[in-house]
Amino acid sequence: MDLPDIVSPPRPAMIPLADPGAAYRAQRDLLDDAMGRALDSGWYILGGEGAAFEQEFAAWLGLPRAIGCANGTDALMLILRGMGIGPGMAVATVSHTAVATVAAIEMVGATPLLLDIDPDTYTMDPDELIAVLEDPPPGLPPIRAVIAVHLYGQACDLEPMLAACETAGIPLIEDCAQCHGATLGGYKLGTLGHAAAFSLYPTKNLGALGDAGILATRDEALADRIAAIRQYGWKSRYISDLVGVNSRLDELQAAVLRVRLPLLAGGNARRNEVADAYDAALADTTLSPPTRRQDATHVFHQYVIRSPDRDALMARLKEHGVGTGIHYPVPVHLQPAYLDRVALGPAGCAETEAAAREILSLPVYPELTDEQVARVCQALREVAG
Repeated sequence: MDLPDIVSPPRPAMIPLADPGAAYRAQRDLLDDAMGRALDSGWYILGGEGAAFEQEFAAWLGLPRAIGCANGTDALMLILRGMGIGPGMAVATVSHTAVATVAAIEMVGATPLLLDIDPDTYTMDPDELIAVLEDPPPGLPPIRAVIAVHLYGQACDLEPMLAACETAGIPLIEDCAQCHGATLGGYKLGTLGHAAAFSLYPTKNLGALGDAGILATRDEALADRIAAIRQYGWKSRYISDLVGVNSRLDELQAAVLRVRLPLLAGGNARRNEVADAYDAALADTTLSPPTRRQDATHVFHQYVIRSPDRDALMARLKEHGVGTGIHYPVPVHLQPAYLDRVALGPAGCAETEAAAREILSLPVYPELTDEQVARVCQALREVAG
């Protein structure tokens, strides 16, 4: 006797960790019009769209100057070069960050000094920064700048860090690649240090449709130097007054970003709605929601949970159709390219290494539907109950 085939019910589509294509589809008409305008202009590098975006971004941030460039890594590099940071100097930052932060320090020939993190917020431990500024590690070149990385959408503990840098007489640079629109004490991140760098990669809260970056400062002299350095050191065409590079924001990306800047607040609000739903889903489970710093607004570039059984949790969420990611799986100081090229602070990055073994990012972006959010919440309750 022939037996009927047993057909398993279809699995629901995987919810991706990020979906920049969904953002384009949601804004298609506005973006197509803007790109058409840029294409029709016939001017594709350092034209009207780029100049307008720089002015609009500076006004949104509340600073006098913003300078577009090729990407967020270059934004940090240009700030360091504009400040005269180079060989024979050290720059303090963290190992728990995108490698771009450390790559920018390497690009100017300085030595990265990597400090440990606060285990609750995953941002730089201000006590260790204070300690190394007061008593630098032996054999280290003089520390000439600090890059404070605002991570996952919220602020570092900036107040003691700014005070320590002021006492030491060195600038604090804000790495704002993941915090577009976040605040601390009522001030937008990117306005509290001497200068700030923003990545505009497609998956950022404010993202282009390709690589792009921007930096901002209230230091007009620094801004003028950087504006020259980003285009071969030119102050007049074809004459290099400074040793420069080629790092320019193209007109198509600037046009896209001009559309998306006014939509950023709404996107951040939706990210917070998704985060609130995840917080509620985790309330009666063995997992804890991300720590939210007091007197600050979080814009949830990533929603990061932590578990000693991270890999098993990741696999079970995948079975439920929930995509996840790890930001970041290997601290910079343990990556092959940097094993002998960085210095460590006295804590030895122990908290950083512990976090790398346990963190997990969940999908959080404005285009997530209510149905998708509900599916993630149900999966969290089932796998972590």
